Amino acid sequence: MDVEEYSWVKASEYRENLLLALEDKPRTPKELSEMTDYYLSHVSNVLSDLDDHGLAECITPDRKKGRLWKVTEKGEEIIEDLKR
Repeated sequence: MDVEEYSWVKASEYRENLLLALEDKPRTPKELSEMTDYYLSHVSNVLSDLDDHGLAECITPDRKKGRLWKVTEKGEEIIEDLKR
């Protein structure tokens, strides 16, 4: 377990919930916003932060709307630790 990354995710309810929401399948920021009741702007900012840390990535970066995000392998490891 990467303790630093785990700690960084746990420090924010937004990061933790959005990472867990990406576990099952790729989702758009709008879907994530609706699932979590977070503002779309917050979701977008957190996804960018997760991307910067290598925990999530946009798999359709060329789209202007409806970009799909998925969890990375590193993110999956953090999810497993969160679920323990």
